[in-house]
Amino acid sequence: MPEGDTVWRTARRLHEALAGKPLTRCDLRVPKLATTDLSGRTVLEVVPRGKHLLTRVTGGLTLHSHLRMDGAWKIYAPAERWRGGPAHQIRAILATADRTAVGYRLPVLELLHTADEADAVGHLGPDLLGPDWDPAEALRRLLADPDRALGEALLDQRNLAGIGNVFKCELCFLLRASPWLPIGRLPAPERATALAKKLLEANKDRLARVTTPSARPDRRQWVYGRAGRPCFRCGTPIRTGEQGPATQERVTFWCPACQPDDTTPPDGSSPPDGGSP
Repeated sequence: MPEGDTVWRTARRLHEALAGKPLTRCDLRVPKLATTDLSGRTVLEVVPRGKHLLTRVTGGLTLHSHLRMDGAWKIYAPAERWRGGPAHQIRAILATADRTAVGYRLPVLELLHTADEADAVGHLGPDLLGPDWDPAEALRRLLADPDRALGEALLDQRNLAGIGNVFKCELCFLLRASPWLPIGRLPAPERATALAKKLLEANKDRLARVTTPSARPDRRQWVYGRAGRPCFRCGTPIRTGEQGPATQERVTFWCPACQPDDTTPPDGSSPPDGGSP
């Protein structure tokens, strides 16, 4: 699942493959860009902004993409077979003389004037892996609505940019707080921003995301994806429940023993047990 660490690595790979080179091929397979051709323009840089990717080219243009749940950019050598998915899932092809970047299943792909990038990413909070990271501003934004559930506040990219559902669940566990705890009741809330920064920094160079002290494949996350399995800390079965506004609910994992406060969703219903994975 692409989150800030994944997007950071993707931007670095794209930058290393394309930056400083003219495009020899450009094929943007979305209706509004079907006639757009950036061939001949030089790629200046590829930068991440939270979960967004900004590919800047000469002429003051930026190709903005977002991976969301299952999008991906793959990079291939000239004779290499493309393996990112079937051809009908390709949304973008950017090629130089020695590398081809192929964007698969991209739900967001648009061309902007570089001067207008704020139209796409200006709403984002401080970027956990970006040069604009400001823990004080991120904390201020998180606490602006003290009654909001901790999990929802962490996922809101307007507060701090880069956290997805995996890091949300893991952060709540490490903070020993229920995802439904009103964030204004979180003891020492500055721990949330500090720990979020630490986790994303630790994972930005890893292909396999790890939030526990163990590198064993079956012990890389404390709670995420472990419904019904025993908590590594106390042995209590991990539970799951839906969290978020209607139509935007996300499956949330937590340990009811290690995260005991307000583990019931706001409607008073009991979240379902995850059952056997």
